[in-house]
Amino acid sequence: MKSKHIPGIHQQNQTDLPVLHSFKRRYRSPSEIGFSEWLAGLPAWVPFLVLLAAAAWPMTALAQGSNYTTGQAFEALLRWIPFLVGSGFFLTIVISFLTMLVGTVLGVFLGLGQISQNRFIAKFCWLVTQTFRNSPWLVLLFIVMLSFPFEITIGDTIIPIPDWIKAVIGLALPIMANISEIVRGAINSVPTAQWEASESLAFTRFQTLFQIILPQCIKRMIPPWMNWYAILTMATPIVSILGVEEVLNLTRQAIEAEDNHPELLVPFYSFVLVIFFIYCYPIARLTVRLERRFAVKL
Repeated sequence: MKSKHIPGIHQQNQTDLPVLHSFKRRYRSPSEIGFSEWLAGLPAWVPFLVLLAAAAWPMTALAQGSNYTTGQAFEALLRWIPFLVGSGFFLTIVISFLTMLVGTVLGVFLGLGQISQNRFIAKFCWLVTQTFRNSPWLVLLFIVMLSFPFEITIGDTIIPIPDWIKAVIGLALPIMANISEIVRGAINSVPTAQWEASESLAFTRFQTLFQIILPQCIKRMIPPWMNWYAILTMATPIVSILGVEEVLNLTRQAIEAEDNHPELLVPFYSFVLVIFFIYCYPIARLTVRLERRFAVKL
């Protein structure tokens, strides 16, 4: 009996017709720590490269005929570093910490409200979340700055409201909305079987939420929470537009005090960039590490 040779099985198929192969696309779900992943992916030598460029800038200006030397530029920077770090950057960190504290507390309540069984509360919290989450931060800052009074009078007592407190309130609004989404997403990521098991054990919704669901959500919320803190710290200098004397505003004042030499611009602002990088880079690395450690494994 003559054996049959089936093309493609017993022997290689031969054809001169073009074959369209299947398209393979690597899909990656959106990350909640995109900023931290980008920052952590930068090499550690980036700030040193910025400092090198800042050091070369005065020499370039000197070659163009300026009377301001490289040594004078860096002597001025060294004189102002304690002031820029001790007064300016310290206030920046205080604003970021207080903003994150207020935004986290309000965001947790707002996120819990989004999963409320009361439809009115859930819709209201969703509306507040989407409103502040999709609003420009600078616009919110201007609204808070212009709407809040400069001082409050209670009887014969006058309580001043400094600009940095208004900045905390203005920045806390978008942070609150994003933390609300983190809380809602973390709660919804818990399998529904745990809700059903708790209900079968006669747990109330309050007991189920605070004793079973939320303890599991904490480790899932930490990486995106830290990511938003890094974003907030990087965005805090925008309050300088409104007159808050943080590090960027004080840097501009320091340059003006040194007679506004153009050679000072790059060294001073490069120093501000470096201290922000040194502060936020470890946070970004830790965020990525925790995200990989606490990732839900299916």
